[in-house]
Amino acid sequence: MPAEELRRAPVPRLVESAGFRFAVFFAVMFLLGGVAYSGIVWWNTAGGLDRQTDAAIRADVASMTARFREAGREGVLDALALRLARDGDAQDLYRLTDSAGRHLAGNLDATPDELDGPPPEAEALRWLRAPLMREGLLTEARLYRSDLPNGDRLIVGRDVEERLHLRQLLARGLGWAALAACLLAVTGAVLLRRALQNMLRPAAETVTAIAGGDLSQRVPLSGRDDEFDRLGRTLNAMLDRIGTLMAGIRGVSDAIAHDLRTPVARARGRLEEALEADPETMRRAVEQGIADLDGMIRIFHAVLRITEAEAGARRAAFAPLDLTPLLADAAELYEAIAESRGVTLETALPPGLRMTGDRDLLLQAVANLLDNAVKFSPAGGRIRLSAEAAGPMVRITVADEGPGLPPADRARAGERFFRADNARATPGYGLGLSLVRAVAGLHGGDLILADAHPGQVPPGLAATLSLDVGPAAGSGGAAE
Repeated sequence: MPAEELRRAPVPRLVESAGFRFAVFFAVMFLLGGVAYSGIVWWNTAGGLDRQTDAAIRADVASMTARFREAGREGVLDALALRLARDGDAQDLYRLTDSAGRHLAGNLDATPDELDGPPPEAEALRWLRAPLMREGLLTEARLYRSDLPNGDRLIVGRDVEERLHLRQLLARGLGWAALAACLLAVTGAVLLRRALQNMLRPAAETVTAIAGGDLSQRVPLSGRDDEFDRLGRTLNAMLDRIGTLMAGIRGVSDAIAHDLRTPVARARGRLEEALEADPETMRRAVEQGIADLDGMIRIFHAVLRITEAEAGARRAAFAPLDLTPLLADAAELYEAIAESRGVTLETALPPGLRMTGDRDLLLQAVANLLDNAVKFSPAGGRIRLSAEAAGPMVRITVADEGPGLPPADRARAGERFFRADNARATPGYGLGLSLVRAVAGLHGGDLILADAHPGQVPPGLAATLSLDVGPAAGSGGAAE
């Protein structure tokens, strides 16, 4: 989407925004928590009162039944009289009738129709909550019917009017609490949505500005080191990386244009001269043109290999390997070249050095380091190729006795087409160390440049290629 369309993009409707969905989720969870809390309170208060009432009634019925077995009807009558005498708040309800329905004892004047008639078979039918008139006032009672072995009918109950009032008060309180919870949920949802919008707005504005072409913008951080700050730091790191890559692309484009312009112009000039020259001169001009074109092809090939390594396109070629034979082959290849220049090449390699990687790229990287060392070593100098395992890393070091690199040049040594001042007179394109650094990055490591002989003149250069051993190095597993 073009930047202008991004800037004119409509703001999502309320119900389509992520902030709204988070806010609704918060409100629903808050209300569900309130419902769960209210249910627990109701169960432990109103429900507890009901269970307590039923338990007291059952205990009374069991006591009366036991009294009947001990002393018959007279024992039940004495027990009822004693209980009614002790009931100071008039909450206990009793009625004892014979099989014909005649009232024998108790403070209930009549038996409710629902508990009258033959004995019910189901236990639930023996229970009843019904309104009663007591002393001219309408009240609510919880009753239970029990039939004694002699046919007498015993009604035991409790006046639950006060408990019903308590239930109503509790229900009213929970209702007000539910209303307050809804208001708090809505308010919290609105505040949460606004907070999410405020936290995400800087990142959205930064991305919009970058989409418009301003790559200098960065996401501002709050300093709280929360998830949004970590997201902002990640975005800023990504933007820094993009800026670096863009600058690198511009630099590579400029460098390629600059470095190719000379050989192209030289080849064109020689071919123009060959148009009017004798056959021998024409042949030499064509050969020089071919050499110039070969140099350009080598530049493109080197840039392609660096790009593949930096993009990780060569990771499919990773396989377990032993570095020691590879380093020995590279040393043997450059030993004759070093001798021809009066330079001694020494090696210090372990018996075996297992790792997982791209054999061809690793050989090319080590060859580039050895080529630079031979190129810049003075006659009579020494080059030392060594390797060692250091925990999960492998370190390959090529040290020479050449002029070395100043610290400022070491920081730029891995840039494409960069050449230090003391290297401009030597052949090359400034791509060797770029490939070495890209290969190191592909293998989870880095290229470290330092003085080979600190304090001496010249200090020489020690180039250390640090590589990750890889997961299958020790076990000989399959390549990645």
